[in-house]
Amino acid sequence: MSLSHRLRSDVAPLRRVLLRPARAAFGPQEAVDAEWVRLGFTGAPDVRRAAAEHDAFASLLEEAGVAIETLPEHAGLTLDSLYVRDASVLCDRGAVLCRMGKETRGAEPDAHGAAYGALGIPVLGRIEAPGRLEGGDVVWLDPRTLAVGQGYRTNRDGIDQLARLLDGVVDRVIPVPLPHWRGPGDVFHLMSILSPVAEDRALVYSPLLPVPFREELLGRGLSLIEVPDEELESQGANVLALAPGRCVALEGNPGTRRRLEAAGVEVLTYRGEEISVKGLGGPTCLTRPLARG
Repeated sequence: MSLSHRLRSDVAPLRRVLLRPARAAFGPQEAVDAEWVRLGFTGAPDVRRAAAEHDAFASLLEEAGVAIETLPEHAGLTLDSLYVRDASVLCDRGAVLCRMGKETRGAEPDAHGAAYGALGIPVLGRIEAPGRLEGGDVVWLDPRTLAVGQGYRTNRDGIDQLARLLDGVVDRVIPVPLPHWRGPGDVFHLMSILSPVAEDRALVYSPLLPVPFREELLGRGLSLIEVPDEELESQGANVLALAPGRCVALEGNPGTRRRLEAAGVEVLTYRGEEISVKGLGGPTCLTRPLARG
């Protein structure tokens, strides 16, 4: 499988993604009921409704012209394997396998490596201990610049390893210090407060952005679309760009939607009570882009 030369982007037209269907990630209801508390979900997902939600989400992507690949079964995967963005980082030369900040997700990078082997995608390397890196912290600002959140899921050693593995691919890797916020048990990535939606526009929650990084975004000529305070924790800031000026967002954030549309961004929504709200993973979390452009 060839990788798009536009994959060094979070806004170029999305062509192919990796997904993990909810029915596979969650398994029987008994398994969900036994695991959701330990894994930090806010409630026990209903497997039947979760499967229907994820099928509808996948159909929305397909109707937008996105081809779907499926993460296969692999030993040690948990409910969190639904959120396929986090276990790897891709560029047009291949994949970097992450080392998860959440220990219960430790099997996911190997599952991604097996999937990429089957798809013919080269693996450039992997993050090794003591490094930690999760894909939800990694954002392309342009084809030669990455921003990487540094917090409880991703540490400086992981960021430095990523920079070495992508030497020659990127010119600059910008560490972005993240706040303590809800603490080490919370799901908080850079993409919890930043989602590019076009080359010149980004959806942000500025109160939690470090001032130097926010100034960096503005200095790059980006127009910042602000998420209302009351919609941060309902994942208002987490949207998936299908193309410049077109995105997928979780239902239930009307203020964010109005602001996006006022900025000229088309917004498609999906229902995600079971697959997004309870597991704290929005549309970027549910997808690992494999080709853009």
